[in-house]
Amino acid sequence: MSRPRFSFRPNLQNEEHRKAWDILKSVPEGQRNTFIARAILENVRQDTLENTLRRVLREELRASPVQPEAEQEDTIPQEMLHFLDSLS
Repeated sequence: MSRPRFSFRPNLQNEEHRKAWDILKSVPEGQRNTFIARAILENVRQDTLENTLRRVLREELRASPVQPEAEQEDTIPQEMLHFLDSLS
């Protein structure tokens, strides 16, 4: 069985391609296949984790009742006014 071949031909006019190429160039030549395989697997793992987290958060938000925040009182409480009045 022959090994599949993959070719990466970055378009250096594209910023993402240029950044990817700069990163790939810094990887020692004998380790590039392993680096690419790990990067792909990590990307898929991150996507799976993100989707799971979004699903769990949606379920939790649906399950918990929404409670409106208590309105903050913009007025000064009477006790505070009496206290301030007693100081003068």
